[in-house]
Amino acid sequence: MPQIPIIMPQLGESIAEATIVNIAVQVGDQVDADQDVIEVETNKAVMSVTTPCPGRVGCILVETGQSYSVGAILGYLEATEEDAIRHGLDIPAPAATATLVEADGPDGETLDARPAATKPAAVQPTVRGLPVPANAAGASYMSPRMKARMNELGLHAADLAGIAGSGAAGRVTIEDFEKFLAQLENLTITPASSMRVAVADAMRRSATRPIATAGIPLVLDAVLAHRKQASPKPGPALYALRALGIALSENSAPAGRLVGDRIAHPPAIDIGFAVEVEDGVLVPVLRNVDRTPLAELVPRYDELVELGRQRRLPSAATGGSVATVTNFGTFGLTWATPIPLPEQTLVLGLGAGRIMPRWNAAAAAFEPVTEANLTLSFDHRVLDGGAAGRLLGRIAELLADPARL
Repeated sequence: MPQIPIIMPQLGESIAEATIVNIAVQVGDQVDADQDVIEVETNKAVMSVTTPCPGRVGCILVETGQSYSVGAILGYLEATEEDAIRHGLDIPAPAATATLVEADGPDGETLDARPAATKPAAVQPTVRGLPVPANAAGASYMSPRMKARMNELGLHAADLAGIAGSGAAGRVTIEDFEKFLAQLENLTITPASSMRVAVADAMRRSATRPIATAGIPLVLDAVLAHRKQASPKPGPALYALRALGIALSENSAPAGRLVGDRIAHPPAIDIGFAVEVEDGVLVPVLRNVDRTPLAELVPRYDELVELGRQRRLPSAATGGSVATVTNFGTFGLTWATPIPLPEQTLVLGLGAGRIMPRWNAAAAAFEPVTEANLTLSFDHRVLDGGAAGRLLGRIAELLADPARL
């Protein structure tokens, strides 16, 4: 029977490869068109590879835990001649195959002899799909020999932070570096996940900018009272996200990006929010936050939280955001200094709420209120402390009257 290849698809912009995490079928299984047969993982999400047409699984050429490039043939599907022609095949089997092999079917019967296709070459996973090239060099001086050695090992200048240099002005020499590598051999080493590598790379590039953080105390009583009566109920981070969207729609300059001697203003107020996943963080994006009422944002927000935790975010729900909101209060933290993503200028953080005394001038007495810290980390090249303070003040003002969100 004609064999149609199952091909690793293009899984997102500038995604070059993916890792096989699960093979859901066996040789000889009958499958339908568009059936999920292989699960693959990129540094952004877990996605499924589907069958191009109905048929029987002829062979699987890949192994779980290995990474393969986009366009690689993952296996072959035995299909009808009509389906083969519809998919542009004019030969009954892959041309590159010559040796015949046999495979046992699900009930032990011997299937028809089929060509033994060449297995695709596994590749080393790399960090892809990020706003800035992952191979951007660090700022520290390194000799050409050192650079060549680090490039050979896939390391960055940030990886040398823990090495005490013996060269001039504390510079790390090649001898220091080789000694460091020798010491690593005596330690327990585990591979970092693609998610952890992606987060580390993004933070390394973000740290090349001067990042500052400002914060103010925020009384949450109005938000908490509104949330009790709301249906559906927004989370605290969504209140802050909507308030940030409105504030930026009034003045988008704080969300601009400095490019040379010009500031590029955002074309839309699309804001991401941090979702903790296994071994990292994903940032789903809500679009046109300034033009979407809070109640309409809730179902989409809840949907993206769940998809993010499953690492199944659609490409339309990632990237292109002007800022991020993170609720670090869910971890019991009252204060933190989050770092903006490389393509963003701002990240708004919300700390854990605490019962605090606040002076009521009218009653001439202290009264208990629920208070949390609202922080803003920003690229200091674009924003100064005054602008950051005004933006925080406007967000707090909007949160004091949540019914208008």
